[in-house]
Amino acid sequence: MDIRNVAIIAHVDHGKTTLVDNMIYQTHVLRENQEMGSLILDQNDLERERGITIFSKNISIFYKGVKINIIDTPGHADFGGEVERVLRMADGVLLLVDAFEGPMPQTRFVLQKALQLQLTPIVVINKVDKPNCRPEEVHEAVFELFFQLDATEEQLNFPTYYGSGKQGWFNQSLQPSQDITPLLDGIISHIPAPQVSEGPLQLQITSLDYSSFLGRIAIGKVQRGKICVNQPVCLVAADGRVRQAKVKELYVFEGLGKRNAETVEAGDIAAIVGLEDFAIGDTVTDVQCPEPLPPLEVEQPTMHMLFSINNSPFFGRDGKYVTSRHLRERLMKETEKNLALRVEETESPDSFLVYGRGVMHLGVLIETMRREGYELTVGQPQVQVKIINGQRCEPYEELVVDVPVDYASKVIDLVTRRKGTLLNMHTKGHMQHLEFEIPSRGLIGLRTQLLTATSGEAIMAHRFVAYKPWKGSIPSRINGVLVAKETGTVTAYALDKLQDRGIFFVEPGEEVYGGMIVGENNKPGDLVVNTNEGKKLTNMRASGSDAAAQIVPKRRMSLEECMEYIQQDECIEVTPSHIRMRKVILDAEQRKKQQKIMAPSE
Repeated sequence: MDIRNVAIIAHVDHGKTTLVDNMIYQTHVLRENQEMGSLILDQNDLERERGITIFSKNISIFYKGVKINIIDTPGHADFGGEVERVLRMADGVLLLVDAFEGPMPQTRFVLQKALQLQLTPIVVINKVDKPNCRPEEVHEAVFELFFQLDATEEQLNFPTYYGSGKQGWFNQSLQPSQDITPLLDGIISHIPAPQVSEGPLQLQITSLDYSSFLGRIAIGKVQRGKICVNQPVCLVAADGRVRQAKVKELYVFEGLGKRNAETVEAGDIAAIVGLEDFAIGDTVTDVQCPEPLPPLEVEQPTMHMLFSINNSPFFGRDGKYVTSRHLRERLMKETEKNLALRVEETESPDSFLVYGRGVMHLGVLIETMRREGYELTVGQPQVQVKIINGQRCEPYEELVVDVPVDYASKVIDLVTRRKGTLLNMHTKGHMQHLEFEIPSRGLIGLRTQLLTATSGEAIMAHRFVAYKPWKGSIPSRINGVLVAKETGTVTAYALDKLQDRGIFFVEPGEEVYGGMIVGENNKPGDLVVNTNEGKKLTNMRASGSDAAAQIVPKRRMSLEECMEYIQQDECIEVTPSHIRMRKVILDAEQRKKQQKIMAPSE
């Protein structure tokens, strides 16, 4: 069978999943009367809510007798580990670039990985229907990017297609075509068929799936030989251990699902049932010749957080899994498929250090666990510090901000306060394009401040660059917090009297406990407040004293906003129904003693 394996790579929100939708409709994968809407592959609840792809997915389409295996990848920098591992299954890539924004930080990252693996690129300049789009300039910028990344002569001769995923057309010129047929023809003519070398079976597991009926399913591209049902195989782990196994069932990807297969030839992507205790990066080989492929390597995490059991007064109220054993099992299970995540045990049996690529990477894990019924407490995100040549170093990131010209000065001021350095500044249409280099610490909490300062107009993206010398202290949250004095129910009477003290995160009727953060103080320093005080009832009535309390609505914060908001002595209690911020030490007197102990050392 004639096969093409293509990965679709791009920066976040440049139209990857919409392009896949067009391919699905164009090749009639769905029945005529079957309506799936848009973003067909983003079926996960979190993906639907956030409007981004988080997990890579495989589908296949048939076009002119050729089977095209398509791998849809995430575009967010925090999920770069997903892209790195699935590119091993591809022989070519479609690099999507927005016709207005041009190459962005994650465009560089994913393209660099694709070029290193010697994959054949096709450049697709999407969204040419946008006002102020500049496809010719973007094409020049993409060529410049290829050149900077040391692309070979063949890779520099990439074909370019223009079009609009929204309007459903792609062509080799800016002239709109009827549909995306020119692009599908381009995939068949430009992307090479898989190179098949003679020899016994070799298949590297690059992804995994789970079925409640079949258990864990290993997914990978057959690099050499062929694999059959009931075939005895060897499983070679990354550390060199060899185990025997047997293939119980085989599947190949067809349309949006999988179908049973007796044999899968080299070059195709297979899903294998029956392998026990496998990990991503392991090689499935022939029993007679257990010859492993090079192990998968992904870039190391740059941030960590402390995950521990929920020990607040409200623990166990709405969670199904609340013990440290549950927490440990779930985190270890996550490391099996999430290569960019690392878990380390601490001195306390109830706490674990979890390392990830960024606040969003860790935030998605916490949100997923919360929805599965877990209760946990998470601490402030910390960057990973390394000692290089005797010098303390921290991760630096390339930050790109696109903002209306009027707000550019505010953005530069905010970023430079956080030890960012302006590298480049130019105008794109009515937007100002700003490029900075900034320590990863400076990015924590920056997004919220930028959006507030620019009336929600700023578009920011970042990617890890390298470890560089420590830049000193970075100013964090200026205002203190309002902390609840005791356990009870919030009353409107108490909030009404306290409103001039700050902004509240709770509303009347909510339950709070001593040490819980209930609001933001207007001034620096924390303030303990009684939010549960009820009105004293008397027989006397005075005009005006019974006026209804007028309370400002509470400030609602998402999980990521809470993660960026908290300080060193604070943490977040996460349960299936609530996200509460609290002090690590709940008792006010104990907190004062701790501050006195810490004061001399600071």
